[in-house]
Amino acid sequence: MKADQLRIRLEPLGVEANVPRGAQLVSSLSGHGVEFPCGGTGTCGGCRVRVLAGSLLVTDMDRAAFTPQELADGWRLACQARVQMSLVLECGQWQMDVLTDNAGLAGAEKHGLGIAIDLGTTTIAAQIVDLATGTVLAVETELNPQVHFGSDVMNRIRAALQGDDLTTLVRAALGQMIARLARGREQGIAEVILVGNTVMHHLFSGCDVEPLSHAPFASPHMGVQTFHPRDLGWPLPDACTIRFAHCLGGFVGSDILAGIVATGIPSSDNLIALVDLGTNGEIVIGNRRGAVCASTAAGPAFEAGSIRMGMRAATGAISYVSLVDNEINATVIGGVAPRGICGSGLVDAVAAGLRTGAILPSGRIANGTRRFPVAGPVVLYQSDIRELQLAKAAIASGFKLLLKRLGAGMRDLKSIHLAGAFGNYVQIESSIRIGLIDVPRQLVHAAGNTALRGAKMLLLAAQEPALPSIEHISLARDSAFQEEFANCMAFPSPDLQVHVDTP
Repeated sequence: MKADQLRIRLEPLGVEANVPRGAQLVSSLSGHGVEFPCGGTGTCGGCRVRVLAGSLLVTDMDRAAFTPQELADGWRLACQARVQMSLVLECGQWQMDVLTDNAGLAGAEKHGLGIAIDLGTTTIAAQIVDLATGTVLAVETELNPQVHFGSDVMNRIRAALQGDDLTTLVRAALGQMIARLARGREQGIAEVILVGNTVMHHLFSGCDVEPLSHAPFASPHMGVQTFHPRDLGWPLPDACTIRFAHCLGGFVGSDILAGIVATGIPSSDNLIALVDLGTNGEIVIGNRRGAVCASTAAGPAFEAGSIRMGMRAATGAISYVSLVDNEINATVIGGVAPRGICGSGLVDAVAAGLRTGAILPSGRIANGTRRFPVAGPVVLYQSDIRELQLAKAAIASGFKLLLKRLGAGMRDLKSIHLAGAFGNYVQIESSIRIGLIDVPRQLVHAAGNTALRGAKMLLLAAQEPALPSIEHISLARDSAFQEEFANCMAFPSPDLQVHVDTP
């Protein structure tokens, strides 16, 4: 990059551009799909962006468009801004819906208020809860500001090892969220609990992430981490207890621990599975007598990160695909022209291609063009389909090996919970069609944000819940993993699809 060039990163799409110092954001962003409805006059507010890293001067137009709090939070009008430093910007037009769990739960024999936080790699969700009644009083969601250092955990680890301070950054962002949740009721907050994957756990807690950068991914800092509000700079009373729940091992974090609690595995006689689909796919199978868990490197395909026209589930993304008279019908978030495809749309599109025969069980595109049209300018390339095969094979093979470890088979399962944003929005029929899971449809449930729900359950529990013994399995050390992985690469043939009833 030239000395007079600055880099702008646009979230949540992860798009980057190099622009000359002093350039207007209008010219820089218009080529990347940001719209300026009023022609850049500053009167409509439609081009709002929020500064996640760097700074933009506050103009008179900004003061007219935003409240003092919004200005303090970093919101600016892109059409009025000039670039004087490298920036990371959240585009209001592309804001993502962060998956939360707003249902109340049974109260505990406690008094005061509590805050439950799901610290995700991409997004953060926090809720303030009445501990006596279990009622959710307010919700805050944000993009994780660490996205400036990369969208996946390995990039975050690399940045931390190079000396970047990701700990202060995320603690400050959470402190601002808590301040908004607690406004006017700070003195009533008695507890805060956080859950997240192992890397988020370590980065928030200030633990060394070097052990997580290489096999066997074992760290001595997996336990509960406790903090004092004063140490974090959070506007909470001195008596408030803050804890980051413990991880289960490797890349299986406390978000999965919370998911185990939320799905009822500790009290079930039946065999239940929890699958959290993301760049790092986590799987738990078990019941009250015991459980096994593992993480598997599915790669970013489920979040469309490795797909040529992939994007996150934001405005302009194809999120659902169906067949109407054997023709593809695509649904686009925001009702605008498609500019890319997110993870749920990718699975749907490939499932549709398999149903029509346009995509073969081997993964090959049947017409030999190596391109599969979806809608408008959006197409899938042969390499995209291969990325999805790698991701689904990682999950499917890990699932089968965990069942074998329990001495069980698919017919022994009574329910499978798909957790997280991808699991919530993907069409279950499509996930079965591509071979991600190989069970009858009626066993599979979209479980929503089990991490946040489980965090609330841990917060409200009168005492630490009794958990079954949970064995962490390292799939990388399982000699059968590579063979099983290879066996799961192909898509199921139509005559091999599951059509049986629940056993």
